[in-house]
Amino acid sequence: MRTLLAALLVLAPCVGQAEVLDRVAAVVNNDAVTLSEVQQRAAPMLARIGEEPVGPQRDADTQEALRRALDDLIGEKLMDAELKDMNVEVTDQEVDLAIQDVRKQNHITDDAAFAAALEGQGFTPTTYREFMRKQLAKVKLLNIKVKSKVKISDEDVKAEYARMAHAQGQDVEIHARHIIVLCPANAPTAEVERTHQKALQIMALAQKPGADFAALAKQYSEGSGAASGGDLGWFARGTLAAPFENAAFALKKGQVSQPVRTQYGWHVIQLIDTRHAAPRPFKEVEEQLRNKLYREKVEKQTTAYIDGLRHEASVDVKIASLRDPKAQPDATPTATAGTGEGTIVSGPGAVPAAPKAPEQGGHRSPGQPGLGGPGGMP
Repeated sequence: MRTLLAALLVLAPCVGQAEVLDRVAAVVNNDAVTLSEVQQRAAPMLARIGEEPVGPQRDADTQEALRRALDDLIGEKLMDAELKDMNVEVTDQEVDLAIQDVRKQNHITDDAAFAAALEGQGFTPTTYREFMRKQLAKVKLLNIKVKSKVKISDEDVKAEYARMAHAQGQDVEIHARHIIVLCPANAPTAEVERTHQKALQIMALAQKPGADFAALAKQYSEGSGAASGGDLGWFARGTLAAPFENAAFALKKGQVSQPVRTQYGWHVIQLIDTRHAAPRPFKEVEEQLRNKLYREKVEKQTTAYIDGLRHEASVDVKIASLRDPKAQPDATPTATAGTGEGTIVSGPGAVPAAPKAPEQGGHRSPGQPGLGGPGGMP
């Protein structure tokens, strides 16, 4: 059920409305899940797996991706039945607000541009509204069945902070200086060699007994930090470019490195000091930790809820390769006419995954584009 908990409310793929002849992959309470639905749901993961070398591992990864996709679709079929039983309703205003939120998060203000984006994903404005209505209904269902059971106490947050502080206390930060000789990543070979030789000469000066590295940085460094003696301050791993960090963290206190090349040029590095990273104050991270614990408990409870639905349902996986080899049968399969393995049926395309319940403390529409990570250099 892992990807079942993924946030939606994004422009997700969806097949068209035309009916397709297809094989039955599973039957959930007499409701068929087709193989094309499974393949459609697994498509992003299958695309990544397709880049792997041909061989047994890729075959195994492909089958696992299809099994996960089927597992998600089974969970959604069960949730759809719950929605009907509970008569969960979503108003037009709620749909309007959700679509506005999607447009805002995807920076789409023009109606024509939004319609084009929907068309590229197989939607029309009408079918997308219906898709959104179904997703919001599932959010409401999870709020009723799951969110009401999730409670995070102050003691839970303090215990999580203690674990975090202990883990961070094992991390090491270093204080370093550097001198850079600029050399673009696409520089000609002759320029690379010339700048390398210059960096070697600076290294030789910096390694002399009693050398003042900060003074040398002010004199020779071609970076913006030259005026401060090349001082980089304190930093942990994952902050700067990997070649730079690998060289810096390998140094002993006071030691000067060989020239290290990054996309910016050649760096000569001096390690000033090391220390164990200090945890952030509790008040700064309290709400962040509370939300983290809440998300984890929501995920756990949602999985338990879906597992409970599945335990009470009749779920018959018709294609042997899609059965989980480690799973126990969910229920005694019921005979369903015309739904054996390989049977041709008529049905719509994939049903998008159910969204997770909103985070504690207010609604947050999922699907916000990710931000770039670290890796820049001074």
